[in-house]
Amino acid sequence: MANLRTDDKRQQYARVFGHFDEDKDGKISSSELCRCVRSIGGDLTLEEAEAAVEMLDRDEDGLLGMEDFVAFVEGGDGEERQKELRMAFEMYGEEGGERRITPRSLKRMLSRLGEKRSVGECEVMISKFDLDGNGVLDFEEFSVMMS
Repeated sequence: MANLRTDDKRQQYARVFGHFDEDKDGKISSSELCRCVRSIGGDLTLEEAEAAVEMLDRDEDGLLGMEDFVAFVEGGDGEERQKELRMAFEMYGEEGGERRITPRSLKRMLSRLGEKRSVGECEVMISKFDLDGNGVLDFEEFSVMMS
């Protein structure tokens, strides 16, 4: 995402936001957040989702709007940002006993977000940030990609 223009980023954010916003009301509820995280293999209780929405909800309507979502994705610093990145990284699943993003796990995640890519396209995407040349992304490489 580091090399994307601002408009491209906004479009990607809107696509992901739309995936979370199941009822298409322009807001993400805690139950929608919980269901979406679970659908991509994450482990999030309703109570945790409610706490996340409460923390991120700037207009205090109990829901996350697009701006709240963008602030969450782009915002944070230091320890909180690392925690958010770690959660995002872990959504890709475990491959070969290690947490890493492979072309197949990237394809699977993008598919869940409504974006169809081939394994070959995912290999190219990974290669741009694969600093050690092993064909997969570890957490440090993922962090560079997301900065």
